[in-house]
Amino acid sequence: MENKKEMRTWLNDFNLTHPFVIAGPCSAETEEQVLKIAHELKDSDVSVFRAGIWKPRTRPGGFEGVGEIGLKWLQKAKAETGLLMGTEVATRAHCILALEHDIDVLWVGARTTANPFAVQEIADTLKGTDKIVLIKNPVNPDMALWLGGVERLYNAGIKNLGVIHRGFSTYEKTKYRNIPEWQIAIELQNKFPDLPLIIDPSHITGNREMILEVTQEALDLNYDGMIIETHTDPDNAWSDAAQQVTPTALKQIFVDLKVRKEDDKSTEFTQKMTKLRANIDVLDASLLDLLGKRMKVADEIGLVKKEANVAVLQNKRWNEILGKMILEGEKKGLTEEFVLRMFKAIHQESIGHQDKVINA
Repeated sequence: MENKKEMRTWLNDFNLTHPFVIAGPCSAETEEQVLKIAHELKDSDVSVFRAGIWKPRTRPGGFEGVGEIGLKWLQKAKAETGLLMGTEVATRAHCILALEHDIDVLWVGARTTANPFAVQEIADTLKGTDKIVLIKNPVNPDMALWLGGVERLYNAGIKNLGVIHRGFSTYEKTKYRNIPEWQIAIELQNKFPDLPLIIDPSHITGNREMILEVTQEALDLNYDGMIIETHTDPDNAWSDAAQQVTPTALKQIFVDLKVRKEDDKSTEFTQKMTKLRANIDVLDASLLDLLGKRMKVADEIGLVKKEANVAVLQNKRWNEILGKMILEGEKKGLTEEFVLRMFKAIHQESIGHQDKVINA
């Protein structure tokens, strides 16, 4: 698959003066609920109304969606408001029903993206469709799996494609429900700059209070739009209550968001950026030099441990270093999350160096 300007055609056809927005409840609960929310979003920046019809749950026994009847509610909402309709599909049967009910936007969820067989089944079922088809990143941080899902849809002749960044699961406890891992989405964006990229701050945060913050960060990174879960009574929603915002709150988010220019061609801006980027280049080179020196010390430590027949991993020492670095990082304006991720990577590389020396 090659990057092509035509990948943006479906998005450009909306002729928007603001970021592309998909919004609506996590789940379609009742006809009344669907219609009420749709009407509240009608005269706003929202282009596509979303509602989950089938809800894959981690464990059985929870609310798993209203099923096919909900598609009829979406049809009615479309007729009354003029909004396009969108929902998640996970199986061939879902796709067939969605097409029969003329759903405009379909997306593949994170759990489904993680299963190439399921994605291929969806691609085969939707082959050649003119519907907009979006694919969320897989649950785990796997760039190849995400891109592979896009390629399966592309190879099926589906032209109106895009990707949704909804964050990645982790065993670590952080402020996010799903860690953004921004670098993975940025890498995909660099490979395919014309493939529309949409942020899903609802699933990344799991917390309605953080929706604006994460959406703004995405727009600062040149994302094309957002998909935000919206409910008139979010605290009593049948699924994902904590991450849904009211239509009123959503409209305020639209007001508060700042859309940046992609670039500035002025001489003053260019001169300032050239100087600052030169400084960054020097500092990055220094960082690599320091890391190289640190690994040479790790090699020497490996030799000492080998001579004394001591194990590579020293948990007490590692925990002491980590605690100290977190405190030092805070003094320098670095977040605990960043320091942890950075030093865990450095520690892993150091362990690898020592292990290689000991087993040489």
